[in-house]
Amino acid sequence: MPTNKNALIRYKYLDSLLSDYHHFYDIHDLTEKVNDMLYEDGFPEVTQRCIEKDINTLEYAPFSAPLERFNKNGKHCIHYENRSFSIFKKEISREEQNLLREVLSTIGQFDGLDNFGWLEDFKIGLHIEERRQIISFSNNPYLQNSNLLGTLFDNISNEVVIKLSYHTFSDETIRSIDFHPYLLKQYNDRWFLLGAADSDQKILNFALDRIDKVEPLPEKKYIECPDEIYDRFEDIVGVTLYEERPVEHILLWVSDFSKGYVDTKPIHGSYTSIKGALEQQLRLKYPQLKSGMFFTLDCIPNFELIRELCSYGKELIVLQSDGHIQDNIFKRISEMNEIYSIVRT
Repeated sequence: MPTNKNALIRYKYLDSLLSDYHHFYDIHDLTEKVNDMLYEDGFPEVTQRCIEKDINTLEYAPFSAPLERFNKNGKHCIHYENRSFSIFKKEISREEQNLLREVLSTIGQFDGLDNFGWLEDFKIGLHIEERRQIISFSNNPYLQNSNLLGTLFDNISNEVVIKLSYHTFSDETIRSIDFHPYLLKQYNDRWFLLGAADSDQKILNFALDRIDKVEPLPEKKYIECPDEIYDRFEDIVGVTLYEERPVEHILLWVSDFSKGYVDTKPIHGSYTSIKGALEQQLRLKYPQLKSGMFFTLDCIPNFELIRELCSYGKELIVLQSDGHIQDNIFKRISEMNEIYSIVRT
């Protein structure tokens, strides 16, 4: 057995890679992946020959790892014969079982969906008994293509590039795109898939009910999710992100009737109510707005923001913004008034 002090660390890395059935790794890929992990953890990189010796070591006593070698798209790939095999086995503690029991109960809304069957098997293995529901999340049981949640969850978890076939609300023509999936996000009782286009790494989102087919592309190299993606989505309401648009400072007024609702359930995380001298200045500037409350938002305008602001009707008014939010809302209201004037005659 090798005496290299970093050998056990490499075995741990190789163990996770060889049990990965979502990708097809040859010896070159394994060497690259292991060296990436070594570099991230502060260890020196190794040669391909070293990785070859490590794999030979894993295949014999004391590890006796059952390896399968196969050809895929011209690559001489290798993985464990059984995806559940690992040279590192550890029984979970009672505390970990209790935690898992609560987590599984919380995400039980995914029971019965494709690729989430392991949840039930996991519960059985942990002897988790059925009990009454304590927490209820918003859930739309009639959402089209909700069965894709499990498939997409699986691909995101295992960092697999996918070929996404989809259509839009306005055009039934089916289009395809090679896509790096990063995040499943729920908004307004609808699920969205967020990720990057393979061609230019532009961040896109797709509603699940617009997706026609998902095909894994394990031979393609996955581009990892950029760290700042979650920060960027903090600047919007909903899921539609226009990367070229700047954050706008928006001044709004809300009536007494709705101010309690807005104050306790802000439209966006940047919500700030205006008090003191600045509020008095605004009272003088807008004397026609009796009582109520002034507040500001700092976010990137999109369709979801406009719809949210319009949902309050006359109870919420956009007073100022850096862009054209007020014009967009005024245009929408004018068009609605025109349509209602026609249908009411």
